[in-house]
Amino acid sequence: MSWSFETDPEFQKQLDWIDQFTRDEIEPLDLVFRGPGDPWDPDSPAAKAMAPLRAIVKEKKLWACHLGAELGGGGYGQVKLGLMNEILGRSRFGPSVFGCQAPDSGNAEILAHFGTPEQKRKYLQPLLNAEIASCYSMTEPQAGADPAEFTCTATRDGDEWVINGEKWFASHARFSAFLLVMVVTNTEVPIHEGASIVLVEQGTPGMDILRNSAVGPYVEQGDGVHGYIRFTDCRVPADALLGEEGKGFLVAQTRLGGGRVHHAMRSVGVLKKAMDMMCERVLSRTTKGELLANKQFTQEKIADSYTQILQYRLHVLYTAWLIDKHKEYNREVRKEIAAIKAATPKILHDVVYRAMHLHGSLGMSDEVPLMNMWANIPELGVVDGPSEVHKVTVARTVLREYEAAPGMFPTYHTPTQSVAAFEKYGHYLPDADA
Repeated sequence: MSWSFETDPEFQKQLDWIDQFTRDEIEPLDLVFRGPGDPWDPDSPAAKAMAPLRAIVKEKKLWACHLGAELGGGGYGQVKLGLMNEILGRSRFGPSVFGCQAPDSGNAEILAHFGTPEQKRKYLQPLLNAEIASCYSMTEPQAGADPAEFTCTATRDGDEWVINGEKWFASHARFSAFLLVMVVTNTEVPIHEGASIVLVEQGTPGMDILRNSAVGPYVEQGDGVHGYIRFTDCRVPADALLGEEGKGFLVAQTRLGGGRVHHAMRSVGVLKKAMDMMCERVLSRTTKGELLANKQFTQEKIADSYTQILQYRLHVLYTAWLIDKHKEYNREVRKEIAAIKAATPKILHDVVYRAMHLHGSLGMSDEVPLMNMWANIPELGVVDGPSEVHKVTVARTVLREYEAAPGMFPTYHTPTQSVAAFEKYGHYLPDADA
């Protein structure tokens, strides 16, 4: 039997170094480079600031640890990645400095599995080196998260695919070198049999970015990183198809399963950072003649936050352990991924709000990071599928393990159970022979 909550001492040394490096070198980037695309845009001034930090990470052999050694990564399992990402989640630049930023990390996995030799030569290695950025484009403006409503099509015309339709919230489209676009290639079958993924190079005629949306109230509307794209007779080569025709969702699962659990891993870092701020604040403020930390309502908030964070963190690490154990995204793994994905916005809401509240007006201002944390919470309830969809997945999977009662009353019906119990043990009662 193996059951341990301990981290290998050698890896713990690496985690300690990552933690200090993140606090000292990476978190200051958040204060200097505040543009929506700064952590991901290769042409941003932030990229130059990150370059020497990335070199240090590579020297420490901690670059792109989610990838196998054949792709230049560390080949880490999900538990190790979870322990790393809960530190990197303290800064929006953390994943980019360590080469595991979304959506590039997942897109690289798709290219590695399904790309042609030419696509890998042209895009995969530059992507792994953080020399270029990429985009995963699936959502449509009229469809939201329902693939059955997708209308963006790709029609075969000789040795080309012709794309027509619109895509919405295509993250990083404006500075990506290529986009992985989910399209309908067969309208006569259910969407999960008729969708495919094609690679579209930036600048391909017929692809136009209508505008870019941002998450949160940025000063200039249109300065965001989430593209609204229109394809009009946009032609790409036949070999731009990644994987088999009609297998788009199978290809997408290469990135979506891992992406969802990585969102949760990084959210642990956000939660711990909010908790750190909360605790420092209540130990630093006096009101009504005593420390804020001595107030029972404050202590309740601290205790509830600590308990929720620990429960959530253990669930995330358990899910990571399951992935490492099964080496695939089977039904059991998908259930836990869906569960932690659905839990993420709720716990962030609870903990970040408590931290804001205990900071008073300062917590609502732009002088501490809490409002930025708060603005990003709704996004995590929508990206990679809304919470409701994931809850349905959890419920359906859980209910598979049960069955209906065979008779009128439930199997735990006390009168019925009592009859059986008395038949089994009733003769031990003092008056049993009376």
